[in-house]
Amino acid sequence: MKVLFTPISIVGGLLAGVVAGRLFKLVWGLIDDEEAPDPKHREIAYLKLVAALLIEGAIIRIVRGLVDHGSRHAYRRLTGSWPGEEEPEDK
Repeated sequence: MKVLFTPISIVGGLLAGVVAGRLFKLVWGLIDDEEAPDPKHREIAYLKLVAALLIEGAIIRIVRGLVDHGSRHAYRRLTGSWPGEEEPEDK
């Protein structure tokens, strides 16, 4: 049954990426009037690039994590089975 979760996870990840990208553009617009720097740009300030990459990475990780966790709860409600580990492992 848990193998049925894979396509749900893939679609959710793609949608989360789109939402996170739009959210990053919105947040960056509040920080700077210029387009966010990209590593492929030739003339950029490294400090500005680092800030943009940190913000973008954080937003992507948060959105994808929330979408993944929410889709796992939806899957459990539909199937009665949790697709993954129930709890973190003890160290």
